[in-house]
Amino acid sequence: MNHIFTVEGMTCGHCEKAVTKALVALDLQAKVVIDRLQNKVQVDSEKDRHVLAQAITEEGYRVSE
Repeated sequence: MNHIFTVEGMTCGHCEKAVTKALVALDLQAKVVIDRLQNKVQVDSEKDRHVLAQAITEEGYRVSE
């Protein structure tokens, strides 16, 4: 399933890596595309949307729908 999140607080490449790492830790097959300028995170994963959003939040970023 393809999930798109609006994520606030990502300001640099380190932020992108942290979010990507957290999502891939949940699903090794996940494909993550981040557009930091648009505050968008696109995740292709079979995991539940809520679980993915929680992983992003636990990294210290705010997820809004």
